[in-house]
Amino acid sequence: MTDLLAAIPAEVRIVEVGPRDGLQNEATILDVENRIALIRGLAAAGLRTIEPGAFVRPDLVPAMAGTEDVLAGLRDLQQVRLPVLVPNRRGLRSAVDAGATEIAVFAAASETFSQRNGGAGMDETMARLDEVVAKAKSQGLAARGYVSCIAGCPYEGEVPLEQVVKVTEALIGIGCTEISLGDTTGTGTPRQIAGIVQACAASAGLENLAIHAHDTMGQALANVLAALELGVRTVDSSVAGLGGCPFAPGAAGNLATEDLVFMLDGMGIRHGVDLDRLVLAGETVTALLGHQGASRAAQGWRKRQLRA
Repeated sequence: MTDLLAAIPAEVRIVEVGPRDGLQNEATILDVENRIALIRGLAAAGLRTIEPGAFVRPDLVPAMAGTEDVLAGLRDLQQVRLPVLVPNRRGLRSAVDAGATEIAVFAAASETFSQRNGGAGMDETMARLDEVVAKAKSQGLAARGYVSCIAGCPYEGEVPLEQVVKVTEALIGIGCTEISLGDTTGTGTPRQIAGIVQACAASAGLENLAIHAHDTMGQALANVLAALELGVRTVDSSVAGLGGCPFAPGAAGNLATEDLVFMLDGMGIRHGVDLDRLVLAGETVTALLGHQGASRAAQGWRKRQLRA
């Protein structure tokens, strides 16, 4: 037990994906002004890496329309990293024109999901991303890579571990400096996630990995803890547990940032985020979206406030 606890990092970097991965799957579409206000609220809470949006086709993901205007409204946030998702060279050109300094690209460990989500198979997708990342790096942009469907595919079911490792290695090979391992369906369990992290770390390096958990089956926080126990130091989460993937039928929202922060606080792990301000940001955006957030920690925080 002592050796296990010794691997848990003293500090964790939180990547807030709510304004992109969260909002993209919401029925209510927020305008640019409210998206800017959300990101500013998250930055005020102490988050220092926030996904502000994606340069994708607005007819496919209408919630991401106007990402260039969102970036324009955040130019004074010099202390915050704002990686934008781009699927292809056209998206990259739009990102560069909008002044982005960091991008994210995505690939799936499932052939069918790759076709449904990106319109191309796994090999064709990686060839396209090779060009995108090379062009981005030549212009001074950093690149992050997402691996989708690490613990299962909504169309194929079980995903072989070797496919997850192959995609992770390929993203490192084309120049992505950080790989986020995504349980897109939210069906992974702690031992499974630990095995995936260990397998990917063997070739990609543990320091280059992040964990991205969805909470479909209520396992997100447990899966993150399993990754932390192996030494993973970067965790993706979404304020109020917003969103999910529009191309993964049945997948629930992301791990709520409030729940993650509460757990890290209780474990004495530094992260730099103020829970009170974070809860307020989550309550503000869910009021605009017309539904309650999924964070249990936020609900508990509000009950304590009412009792006080």
